Amino acid sequence: MSKKISDTEYLYLSAMLKAREANMLTRDKLERMLAAGSFNDAAKLLQESGWPDMSGLNAAGVDKALSERRREIFAELERSLPEKALLEIFRARYDYHNAKAIIKGEGIGVNADHILSGAGRVDSAKLEESFREDDFRYIPEKLGAAMAEAKGVLARTDNPQAADFVLDKAYFAEILSLADEVSAPFAAQYVKTLIDSANLRTCVRCFRMGKDPDFMRLALIEGGNVPMDFAVRGTVTADEFNELFGSTVFKEAAVLAGAALEGGPMTLFERECDNAVNRFLDTARRTGFGSEVVIGYLAAEENAITTVRMILTGLLSGIDPDRLKERLRDTYV
Repeated sequence: MSKKISDTEYLYLSAMLKAREANMLTRDKLERMLAAGSFNDAAKLLQESGWPDMSGLNAAGVDKALSERRREIFAELERSLPEKALLEIFRARYDYHNAKAIIKGEGIGVNADHILSGAGRVDSAKLEESFREDDFRYIPEKLGAAMAEAKGVLARTDNPQAADFVLDKAYFAEILSLADEVSAPFAAQYVKTLIDSANLRTCVRCFRMGKDPDFMRLALIEGGNVPMDFAVRGTVTADEFNELFGSTVFKEAAVLAGAALEGGPMTLFERECDNAVNRFLDTARRTGFGSEVVIGYLAAEENAITTVRMILTGLLSGIDPDRLKERLRDTYV
């Protein structure tokens, strides 16, 4: 059994991360980037908030710069975190992303090297080698078992989506297990909120596409706060969404889910799912010190990197800034 960590052991780290909130990207700063009128002007505004200078880069250069920012953040926290499982919750996402890319590439006969991330716990080249040699002994046990199972599913079914479902379930199960290793319960509640968000999206997408209950069972994730037994009946109503999610941070998302079931826009619904997770993180922002502060900071940085990539690559591609503005999520500060 791991040693229980007191919140006071996070005092110094919390103070350091709290001090960075002043430079975090706000909704106003993001809208100023969109109003700048050009990619280079938006990149210069971003640099004023302590981000790397990305003016003059192409889309690949932007992605490389943002990946390096994430790598530096992870490396810094790895040296100072009292509980390493906290960082693994965030890094595991990239291990499973890489696993899905490698296996899907195998399924369609495409080399996936160009989309592999260096932010995971395991070097992507090591994952590829393990997959090719069918030897998963030297990577994290749960990840290895999931990759072996997904590889087998792909071989039997020739269905990359079925292999994805195996890895998705394993990913959430592993990060929930990692969250249970963290002394404060906030980490587990955060992961359960992520699961609720994933399941709510899955329900709406599947019902809009007319998927059957067997497909739903494969796609839905266990371990969230909201039971999803109703979803495998094959039918669902807007009232049921409201009843199940109405007392959670997904209250507004549930209303939009009901509308989406009737043909309403998915963009608004999915944006609200992300905003609901951000509302959950308000607790971290209001907390003075503890593991909550680290989770809030890491989640905020991940969201910021995603948003910056969307804005900068969108401007590079000539997408109307108003269209990009419609996709903005709520920010941490």
